[in-house]
Amino acid sequence: MTRPKCCRKIACIPDINYYKPKGIPSSLLEEVVLTLDEFEAIKLADFEGLYQEQAAVKMDISRQTFGRIIDSAHRKIADVLIHGKALKIEGGEARVQNMET
Repeated sequence: MTRPKCCRKIACIPDINYYKPKGIPSSLLEEVVLTLDEFEAIKLADFEGLYQEQAAVKMDISRQTFGRIIDSAHRKIADVLIHGKALKIEGGEARVQNMET
């Protein structure tokens, strides 16, 4: 039996949550879903430049869990870019909370 996923802290829900290649109708595109916790991990590690340990503390998760989340997010984003798919940001086990730590 697997452990239940704990809720991960995120700073906010993004205003823009859908990206697609230009000139291709959405109905023709395969969609990849990036969860809110994966989006937050990308933001903290790749945009803000935090180390995994620092980002994990902000999200209230272990460093190992953060590593798994960021790896999954990187694979999904690579799939979108390489194969010309649409990216939708939604869902996951996350709660919006002030992250001023």
